[in-house]
Amino acid sequence: MKTTKLLAVLLSSLFATAAFAQSTATDVQRDVNQQQRIENGLKSGQLTTREAAKLEHEEKSIDKTEARALKDGSLSPAEKARIQGMQNKVSSDIHADKTNAQTGNPNSVSNRRMQADVQRNVNQEKRVENGVKNGSLTNHEVAKLERGQARVDGQEARAGKNGHVAAAEQRNIQRDENRQSRRIHKEKTDAQVRG
Repeated sequence: MKTTKLLAVLLSSLFATAAFAQSTATDVQRDVNQQQRIENGLKSGQLTTREAAKLEHEEKSIDKTEARALKDGSLSPAEKARIQGMQNKVSSDIHADKTNAQTGNPNSVSNRRMQADVQRNVNQEKRVENGVKNGSLTNHEVAKLERGQARVDGQEARAGKNGHVAAAEQRNIQRDENRQSRRIHKEKTDAQVRG
């Protein structure tokens, strides 16, 4: 009888851990998709640098919310619903900005800088997603990494707010992206693993 109860508790714990991992992975995958849509809009000229900056500001808010929600190691249904609502709004805003009358010049130096920065966001978020899926990142670690990604998104938003990303602004963004990349590597290769 005790063995059966112990087995039931262990299985319940395993399923709960898997559900949290799946939920976190889904949120991070959505971050990847949104960043890719922003990058594609910049490349096609459907988004201006200013529009992309506004969207990065919204992405910053999502990353901060994810970081706060995952800080305790779990994602409640209410937190998940709030994040999904925020992601739905950004998705709608991406669509609206891509289909409005404004067009960007995908070949301008400023636009290319923003494209490179957003592409780096895609890569960083994919690395986090892979860490969640393979168990090398815990929810606590994902929270820290999303907080760092929020900082980078905020820099991109400020840099492009006036419609132009200067070389010095991009250097600062790249410096912080390099720090974020090192943090992702450190968190993925430390002794902590998803339970």
